[in-house]
Amino acid sequence: MNMLIYLIPIALLLGALGLGAFLWSLGSGQYEDLDGAAWRVLEEDDTPDA
Repeated sequence: MNMLIYLIPIALLLGALGLGAFLWSLGSGQYEDLDGAAWRVLEEDDTPDA
């Protein structure tokens, strides 16, 4: 029972860090171009590998 005193604040802190990282990624434009990477995979690259 004494471990809950430590585990609950740690869980809340990690949850807040995850939420903060998600909100930061939204604000920095991480999810702006969701289709761009999918279309870039399908494009042919005509430059030969050296």
